[in-house]
Amino acid sequence: MQNRTLGSSGPAVSALGLGAMGMSALYGDADRGESIATVHAALDAGVTLIDTGDFYGMGHNELLVGEALRTASPADREKALISVKFGALRGPGGEWLGLDGRPAAVKNFAAYSLQRLGADHIDVYRIARVDPDVPIEETVGAIAELVEAGHVRHIGLSEVGAATLRRAAAVAPISDLQIEYSLISRGIEAEILPTARELGIGVTAYGVLSRGLISGHFTRDRQLAGNDFRAMSPRFQGENLEHNLGLVEALRKIAEQKGVTVAQTAIAWVLSRGEDIVPLVGARTRERLAEALGALDVTLDSDDLAAIETAVPADAAAGERYPQSQMAHLDSEHRH
Repeated sequence: MQNRTLGSSGPAVSALGLGAMGMSALYGDADRGESIATVHAALDAGVTLIDTGDFYGMGHNELLVGEALRTASPADREKALISVKFGALRGPGGEWLGLDGRPAAVKNFAAYSLQRLGADHIDVYRIARVDPDVPIEETVGAIAELVEAGHVRHIGLSEVGAATLRRAAAVAPISDLQIEYSLISRGIEAEILPTARELGIGVTAYGVLSRGLISGHFTRDRQLAGNDFRAMSPRFQGENLEHNLGLVEALRKIAEQKGVTVAQTAIAWVLSRGEDIVPLVGARTRERLAEALGALDVTLDSDDLAAIETAVPADAAAGERYPQSQMAHLDSEHRH
């Protein structure tokens, strides 16, 4: 397994990380046994970074990751690094109730996460979305106190813009920014990515397959469950979906010429953007994980990259990344 370092202050991790969210929430039902087997297969393959959130299935995902670690081999468990997002408030019915980045809440969330994970520390801890009512300095300051006390190893951020990144980095060392980055979500290239690089902050890229949209496996006639985020996602609707799947077919031609899959091409593209970027793959099955890991063996030369750029230009996608109501919570999308 190739390794990369999360920024100048963060840990060395595998070049691909495993995003566990889909094993609990937002993409319809998942199989618990297969989910745990997939985490074990990832660890066996040398994947060391596992990403979760305390609000994924209201604690379900942390319990699942905790069980997967508890039942893994001692050597694999020892190597695993867990990244946790907190701050999103949920109700018993799964409804979203807002954000909480107050220092007391940060420490409360962490205490519960440690318990659910069965861990004595969290490797990277980050608020999922900036709480508009709490200065980022206070939220990051509270995580810094958790680092001081030994409960957290590194401080991360998620979906923040360049100005917030600077403010946070002035308080304490930030290992990485977790943010959506893919062939069809390239908004970070203008300002956020250069700022992260200037500050020595790595990037853990989620949505590298745009929630399956550019995986090569999504079909226009696929029926989505009511509890699937994509049923409300603008990029999966009507004419947007038609247009976006057209981009996938253009990408498929390039992938087939190289003898690799569409998903492997899309993941390899993110890997090619810099040694400071670690793509998170949201594989829920061992089969999808194996395909994603194959991206590490794909080399894209300058001709390949030019062909990909022609097939899928930077702003080619139709539709926003999130429904409008959720876009409002993205500090990364605001112009400060």
